[in-house]
Amino acid sequence: MTNRYKISLIAPIYGVEPYIAQFAESVLNQTYEDIQFVFVNDGTKDRSVEILEAIIEERFSHLKERIVIINKENGGLPSARKAGLERAEGEYILFADSDDWLDTDAVEKVVAKAEQSAADIVYFDLVKEYGGGKQSVKHERHYTAENRLRWIENMFNYRSFGYTVTKCFRRKLYTENKIVFPKLGMHEDICLMAQIIFYAQSIAQLPEPLYHYRKDNPAAMCSQSRSVRHVASSRNMMGVVEAFKDNLKGSPMEFVADGVVLRAGWHTMIHDCDMYAEFPWLKGAISKAKLSVNYRTPLLFQSFVKFYNWFK
Repeated sequence: MTNRYKISLIAPIYGVEPYIAQFAESVLNQTYEDIQFVFVNDGTKDRSVEILEAIIEERFSHLKERIVIINKENGGLPSARKAGLERAEGEYILFADSDDWLDTDAVEKVVAKAEQSAADIVYFDLVKEYGGGKQSVKHERHYTAENRLRWIENMFNYRSFGYTVTKCFRRKLYTENKIVFPKLGMHEDICLMAQIIFYAQSIAQLPEPLYHYRKDNPAAMCSQSRSVRHVASSRNMMGVVEAFKDNLKGSPMEFVADGVVLRAGWHTMIHDCDMYAEFPWLKGAISKAKLSVNYRTPLLFQSFVKFYNWFK
């Protein structure tokens, strides 16, 4: 694998017409120069890509040789990120969402930390932007390669952030290992980053809020109903566990699989879905799953799932 650039910044684009100009300015104005920009048009139906292309032509034409715009049919956020990874040529990968923005020196600081630490992953903090000047800084816990399994467990149990956009990682972690992409756009970041983190041999923290995460976009997945979000999340997590279930020991999902299957059983009980039909191996997995107070699903509900599963 050859690296033409130090870092590739990958940004899927779909339905972000009101926000794309601010995003484009923030990434194309980065103080660090050795960046490849990979924009993935995920079949957007608005003028997002048209606006982006106009900004590039009018203000950033000098960057054209480092800009790739991929046009594809709409397939959702995970498929767009995967398409971007396939075209990336950087030693490191940094994802961004095109309705957000970055500090203009964000990439410079991240690369400096990566070079200073020789880390496979550099992670940093973010600012949640609620509109009207309201914001909150989200600080991540401290992790190293030695306790990366705890990081993975904490992400699946919502005690740490799964955001792809706050984790810069070596591209070889993707190209040289088995990485399963989730299909849907809910907690797909947890599913992807858990695998990337698992394969990392070194991890460095940069405790600065460099990324601005927009929370006032009404079209975002997080604005959908709790039921829709829960079911999509379970389907994503179950899909990744399914990919590793025959060789679970020593895999990225080894220590989170029980929590995932019990959560899928609980969502079958309370939402209009049937995870048992979608994943025929679920009944057996729930039978073997160990209960734990550390799972996202409360212990009492886990017991209900076990009882329900016995009659299923």
